Amino acid sequence: MKKIVVLSGSGISAESGLATFRGNDGLWDNYPVEDVASIEGWYRNPRLVIDFYNRLRAKLADIKPNQAHLDIAALEKDYDVVVVTQNVDDLHERAGSSHIIHLHGELTKVRPSNSAKGVRDIGYGEIHFGDRENGAQLRPHIVWFGESVPEFEPAVREVSAADILLIVGTSMQVYPAASLMYYADPKCRIYVVDPADVPTDGNNRVVHIKEKATTGVARFISMIREAD
Repeated sequence: MKKIVVLSGSGISAESGLATFRGNDGLWDNYPVEDVASIEGWYRNPRLVIDFYNRLRAKLADIKPNQAHLDIAALEKDYDVVVVTQNVDDLHERAGSSHIIHLHGELTKVRPSNSAKGVRDIGYGEIHFGDRENGAQLRPHIVWFGESVPEFEPAVREVSAADILLIVGTSMQVYPAASLMYYADPKCRIYVVDPADVPTDGNNRVVHIKEKATTGVARFISMIREAD
């Protein structure tokens, strides 16, 4: 069974209504990224950060996986599929994918602010300033700017073993995730699904499908099935 590794970004969730949240309900317009997506922002104003992610979590509850998520999950019938996602939503899980690595954390989970352990699922509920566990304020289980990416090495191992790498809905400009493509074996077939140009440093192995996620993933599947 051939191994497919999917590297997904916000573009795959855009057609579900998530994207980067800009333009949906104004959240990112009202809160500078450095205030709600950096460790420094957490230290400055944890109340603000908690409220922001409570609102994102509530929004996620009303969002459903789209056809791209479902098509990727269905690939597990014929392939060994691992999804490495930069997204913090749970749409891949809800679509049915069974092996998912979240590089940047998970919106539906929280943990004590003094430890990487003690992660627990709260679904689409809320946490509040003053909610503590093991003596520390609970925080969103999100990897913010200024923090290490603990799941990067597991992702590297999966990409290194891939026969096929699908990159969908990511600008390939956020590191270290953007460097994952370069860990692929020379024999690995690489496909990029994105309507915009994506930097690949002239890698001639890359097949660029310039379409949105739902139609582009469907085309990708047709292409690999024809090739196999």
